[in-house]
Amino acid sequence: MEQGKNIKEIKDKVISAPPVQEKNTTVITMTDGVLIPKKGNKHLFTSWRLTFWGSLVLLISLCVFKKDLYGKIFLYIITGMPTTFECTIFAIMGAIVIGIATGLGSSSKNRFLKQLCGVYVELIRGIPLLVQLMFLYYALGSLIHIEGMVAAITALSICFGAYMGEIIRAGIQSIPKGQTEAARALGLSKSQTFFSIILPQTIKVVLPAIGNEFISMLKDSSLVSILALSDILKRGREYISRTFLSLQTMLVVALIYLILTLVLSRLVGLMEERLHKNG
Repeated sequence: MEQGKNIKEIKDKVISAPPVQEKNTTVITMTDGVLIPKKGNKHLFTSWRLTFWGSLVLLISLCVFKKDLYGKIFLYIITGMPTTFECTIFAIMGAIVIGIATGLGSSSKNRFLKQLCGVYVELIRGIPLLVQLMFLYYALGSLIHIEGMVAAITALSICFGAYMGEIIRAGIQSIPKGQTEAARALGLSKSQTFFSIILPQTIKVVLPAIGNEFISMLKDSSLVSILALSDILKRGREYISRTFLSLQTMLVVALIYLILTLVLSRLVGLMEERLHKNG
């Protein structure tokens, strides 16, 4: 009990210490999707609001006023949404696990482990996700039986795990080294320093980026339709093969993906605002 109290006191001292003044640098922020309105933005017409409400109103209008055409298409395609979310959610969980391991390995002082993680990142980022999916399901599938969902989740996890590893590595390196030195000087071990000082701050730094990776994965999950999984795009292709209504079907598919992406982008923006507000 006393040890836990001491660790908390040391953590408060280290984190509350004023940071070393550094030269001004330009920070480039990349987000997935259109600009998300800030909480204090009272303007009615913003890019996010125009895109979101425009696409939502268009989809509802098509389904209501042309129910026999677009209503049937929507009801058929929407049945693929559970598969899309199942694949995306399990894949992002796997990518986070791989990303944490890769990020820690890339930040390690062990040269072999650092090089190994670097090779993994460069190898995976250099191969298109579609090729990885086909290699895992069709090439390896000729040697061992792999279920379509398992292949999809595995390929997405491995692919996005490489990007996640770079995000986590950057998050760890963004924490001032002085905090680690101060914590060690005050008596914390390496593991206590990492889990009590470094990791909590790293999580706050990387959570918005992880949210953006989730959005990217949701869109890229449309590629799993080549594995005969009944996701949103696959259901759309099935409907086209039955009715030959390519334009109308693909319009509904595009609107569904757009609305889902915009909603998730908004949630990521709110999460980022809350993190900044809580310090």
